[in-house]
Amino acid sequence: MRLLRALLLPSLFPTLLLSLPAQATEVSHEEDLPPAVPVTATADTAAAEPAPDTAAPAAVTVPAPLAEVSPTPAAFSLLGSEIAAGQFRTLFWSPGQSFASIDTPVPVLVARGQKPGPVLCLTAALHGDELNGIEMVRRLMYQLNPRSMNGTVIGVPIVNLDGFRRGSRYLADRRDLNRYFPGNPRGSAADRIAHSLFQQVITPHCQFLVDLHTGSLKRTNLPQIRGDLSHEPVFDFSRHFGGITVLHGGGAKGTLRRAAVDAGIPTVTLEAGGPNELIESAVDGGVKALETLLQNLNIQPTMRFWGAPQPVFYHSDWVRADQGGILMSAVTLGATVKEGEILGRVVDPVSNTGSDIVAPFAGRVIGMAANQVVQTGFAAYHIGVQKAAEEVQQDARNVPVTDSAPAPTLAPADEEAAPAAGECDENC
Repeated sequence: MRLLRALLLPSLFPTLLLSLPAQATEVSHEEDLPPAVPVTATADTAAAEPAPDTAAPAAVTVPAPLAEVSPTPAAFSLLGSEIAAGQFRTLFWSPGQSFASIDTPVPVLVARGQKPGPVLCLTAALHGDELNGIEMVRRLMYQLNPRSMNGTVIGVPIVNLDGFRRGSRYLADRRDLNRYFPGNPRGSAADRIAHSLFQQVITPHCQFLVDLHTGSLKRTNLPQIRGDLSHEPVFDFSRHFGGITVLHGGGAKGTLRRAAVDAGIPTVTLEAGGPNELIESAVDGGVKALETLLQNLNIQPTMRFWGAPQPVFYHSDWVRADQGGILMSAVTLGATVKEGEILGRVVDPVSNTGSDIVAPFAGRVIGMAANQVVQTGFAAYHIGVQKAAEEVQQDARNVPVTDSAPAPTLAPADEEAAPAAGECDENC
């Protein structure tokens, strides 16, 4: 993992590398289950060279337009810096939680188009061990051409820089940053960091927000969009990513997604792959969905199209282990399964007894755990059943809105320990 971060950091942030000391890595969420202070802004670095003009866009089925948004204002100021039309800039956001003399600010990439349009924000690595979103932001931001695009795209590739440097999901005080939004300027370190990002970047500027995540604690996901589909602007927004899986989830209290929606910003989570590794298929699927979003928002055209250009909506449930032991899967991520099909088996390594985990209904494996030691009740397989978009939306409206059982405010002392119920990945 140290080698992976050493390779990833230079390609993302040459200036950041100069002030980033080598750190030892650490070894390293089940939420939304269906029922059953001040910021120190520093000057920006030299502008990066924008990508060359792209060719004519490929034909893509465009969903119904989103509610009209105000165009990018003539003067666009972020973190104390003015970004001119047609510019790509690297700014820095500092939540001011370290010693001032050794504080390392977080890079914020901004591409402002020559023409007015919406402001789209991308955030990644709220959990420091989730690498796929970091690479998605890098690939997408550096293919933008501000001289020909409309609107503005803001990318924060590594929100939780502290956790990223240590290879950890959590902040140094063992808190999960994605359970503290919109934050509190007088609260814990997590509260203050969340408040700083929310007030300095998210609410003043973002008209749309995509928060990038992976599975956690040795779980992996197919690329998928998750959002509160009972909320009409979010439902409309979720239909602009092309032929990707879409799931309903209200979002636990304290997540960035829920706080942003509560603040009036259409927001979804894009989940892809698992933690502590870069999975090319997951990254490519996520980038493709984001490229389609840019085209559908009329920010920049895409040259890639989907076999099925419309999103695929699913109702889903997690299937759990009924005994503890060693999990050994019989299916793979993305597989189509029949009702009663064996998904995997949990075996007691001492007594040699075991039990099968069986699919309770036919569907597709859209998330699953890696083979590992599990406890009774462990969420092992996420099975989705395809439904019409309107049916999924109606189901979402029929489910009472709750805060969900919030995740523990502190990580377990051993980060490899199984999470409490309600805490597997951002939304599983």
